Amino acid sequence: MRILVTDGMDKAAMETLRGQGHEIIEQFYEPDQLGAALREFDCAVIRSATKIRAQQIQEAKGSRLKLLIRAGVGVDNIDVEAAQAAGIQVKNTPRASSRAVAELAMAHMFSCARNISIAGHTMREGKWEKKAYSKGFELCGKTLGVLGYGRIGQTIGAMAQALGMQVLAYDIYQVDSLECPTMHYVPMDEVLAKADIITLHTPAIEGKPFINAETIAKMKDGVVFINTSRGNNVDEAALLDALNSGKVRAAGLDVYATEPTPCPELLAHPHVSCTPHIGAGTVEAQARIGEEIVSIISSFQV
Repeated sequence: MRILVTDGMDKAAMETLRGQGHEIIEQFYEPDQLGAALREFDCAVIRSATKIRAQQIQEAKGSRLKLLIRAGVGVDNIDVEAAQAAGIQVKNTPRASSRAVAELAMAHMFSCARNISIAGHTMREGKWEKKAYSKGFELCGKTLGVLGYGRIGQTIGAMAQALGMQVLAYDIYQVDSLECPTMHYVPMDEVLAKADIITLHTPAIEGKPFINAETIAKMKDGVVFINTSRGNNVDEAALLDALNSGKVRAAGLDVYATEPTPCPELLAHPHVSCTPHIGAGTVEAQARIGEEIVSIISSFQV
């Protein structure tokens, strides 16, 4: 196969594919060039930077392109319906990065609880503001609300329970065997009302953002909010208002509605811990993603 890799890929995985006889081309294309370029490949491997919409699929329709692989959990940057209608299969790697994303969400929780992001920033400015940032809180004994209890949600739920937290989970699919004295499935409104910290792990949701002024109003005063899922799942203006009013004590954000140019007011807010969409950005996760991509390509049948 002739394989296009647009946003980078684990080097060992690429060498494995080359060893199997595949040709690997690493090249990023702008949206107006991508559709035509796809015609020259059997398979394309993308991450979050590349968007394959209906226009690009229409341009590539009828060519040798038969497989699109999203190296990550979601496939919201691919028009799956258009691809399938054009006879192009769409795959992703949902298992490979769960641990990495869960650990980053937990890192943001610690950052928000202990003012790590802003305290570190002020120290780099030559300030010693010990009194201002010594009023943090401990995660042990707090209630964590997990919205979306799939692979990532379950992983962070297990971490939270190990820290002595109670977990309330909301998901349209429930695994009854996961329930125990420290973890219960509850309706979404109960998660919003009772959780001290809420972490979002849902796929991209069409229409109105999942977290908006209405859902924020149902949260406890002083809640901490974490988002490592998709930026469009959150009404960022409503979140900013809640941060300014104190309704939301702090937020940990890895994803944004407008990437790579997020809302500057959010990034500059003293109660926001922010990272540039690095949820799957560990050596281990990238290696696992590469292995999963190799498996998909090796077993692919037209």
